[in-house]
Amino acid sequence: MKFLRLILLSCVLLTCQNESILAQTKIKKTLFVIVDGISSDSKEKIPTPNLDAVAKTGGYTRAHVGGDKGTYSETPTISAVGYNSLLTGTWFNKHNVPDNDIKDPNYHYWTLFRFLESQYPYKKTAIFSTWLDNRTKLVGEGLEQTNKLQLDYSFDGFELDTIHFPHDKQAEYIHKIDEKVVDDAAAYIYNNGPDMSWVYLEYTDDMGHRFGDSDQFHKAIHMMDDQMGRLWKSIQYREKTFNEDWLLVVTTDHGRDAKTGKGHGGQSDRERGTWIVTNAKNLNANFKNNPGIVDIMPTVARHMDINIPKDQAFEVDGTAFTGKLSVTSPVVKKEEGKLLVSWQAMEKDGNVKVWLTTTNNFAKGSRDLYHLAAEVPVTNGKAEIDISKYPSGFFKVVLEAKYNSVNRWVVEK
Repeated sequence: MKFLRLILLSCVLLTCQNESILAQTKIKKTLFVIVDGISSDSKEKIPTPNLDAVAKTGGYTRAHVGGDKGTYSETPTISAVGYNSLLTGTWFNKHNVPDNDIKDPNYHYWTLFRFLESQYPYKKTAIFSTWLDNRTKLVGEGLEQTNKLQLDYSFDGFELDTIHFPHDKQAEYIHKIDEKVVDDAAAYIYNNGPDMSWVYLEYTDDMGHRFGDSDQFHKAIHMMDDQMGRLWKSIQYREKTFNEDWLLVVTTDHGRDAKTGKGHGGQSDRERGTWIVTNAKNLNANFKNNPGIVDIMPTVARHMDINIPKDQAFEVDGTAFTGKLSVTSPVVKKEEGKLLVSWQAMEKDGNVKVWLTTTNNFAKGSRDLYHLAAEVPVTNGKAEIDISKYPSGFFKVVLEAKYNSVNRWVVEK
């Protein structure tokens, strides 16, 4: 009897151990979604039960686009500009997409897809989009500048199909394309579970441009929420059935003008005011502190275990809104031959290394030579750098700490 008890106990322990191992080895997946042109106040006026269900698992927050207003990183609140800020984790001054023409992106600032494909070539990537340029120009599939990056699955380009989607003045064809894109994305995720996917939907912005703050615009937001529900169901199925750990992030690319709601592109609070919904459970303080669209990129990278090399990490403008952080909210001021650097300390352990360079070679594809200007405990919250021997009127400052790094530029006119 005692021997049988020992066998049973061993079986129980082995089962628990196996379950623990399975829990630790869940396959990480990500879906990020951009629904176009919905300001935070517009989102909050309309019932969105499906997005609310996602937020109940993780969270909802107001967010922003547009860079730091009135500074070197001020960024137009325009669609493709916002998409690329999400993809690269950088503002316009780096990624060089100022409008929807996308004439000359700076591909030295890698997208999430390029990082994932280069580090995990066996992982599967997918894009589902109502605008072809997202894949061909922003992600840069097949281009020499992206080392001929190839995604594993794409479902886009239907806006060019005027036979199946004849163009009408009210843009109902865009709604039909959005529906087709969502249905395919939901089915593909359900059946195949790609490792990282991007869904982009346009119709809400079209209704905003045509009708401004109106019943038509509000109805489009309601339909968008129904579409998010379909995607969420596929993710829930994958998690339940295949022992997968999914990160879902839903956001928008810009707000709307305050007067009519028809326009955008400027720096008004409403045009800059966006939002983020996610199922992430390990949200940190940055999530509730008006995060930027650039913060999504490092959040996805952290979830997907993407290792961003130091020289590239030093360029990322975003800060993850999940997991541990050392430093946030950096401020750099030049004053009488000194740089006064300050930050908000989050986790209290470790030091902050303050790196300094006067070049921007990275933007041209080469490396910047950084100098270690200071190293102080993270809890200091500040450092003072003597720059009297530096003739340059341009400084890139990076704060590197245990859990993250942040950067700021000083650009003298």
